[in-house]
Amino acid sequence: MGNCLSSQTSDDISLLHESQSDRASYGDGTDPYNEPPPPYQEQGQVPVYHPTPSQTRLATQLTEEEQVRIAQRIGLIQHLPKGVYGPGRDDSEKKIRECVICMMDFVYGDPIRFLPCMHTYHLDCIDDWLMRSFTCPSCMEPVDAALLSSYETN
Repeated sequence: MGNCLSSQTSDDISLLHESQSDRASYGDGTDPYNEPPPPYQEQGQVPVYHPTPSQTRLATQLTEEEQVRIAQRIGLIQHLPKGVYGPGRDDSEKKIRECVICMMDFVYGDPIRFLPCMHTYHLDCIDDWLMRSFTCPSCMEPVDAALLSSYETN
């Protein structure tokens, strides 16, 4: 159980405790090469996308084909109707009170999105869900097929 640093020499101590005279011998201390690097600056967060439900990738790691597919999906999501959660026409009307994705109650004024199958969700919840899987989380009906058929009838 030896100690390879069993004794300190004067040279070791001088390295740890640099004196003012040593600093003066190197100049005024404004040498840019001796300055510490600037603090780490975190860049803006790179969005994360889901090319398939089981894959997660940063936007910078997507292939061109995946980028096109995601852009098309975003375009379809933007065509889904949205609104604001509010009171019904009368209080006796049975109304959906909970987003089944986050399991939080709707609050008056919450932004919501309506799917073609007539299910309603928080806007952020369903947009994130649809980026992963283009099916309704309640009835599993494909959302894109309903959207595309509505364009064909118009």
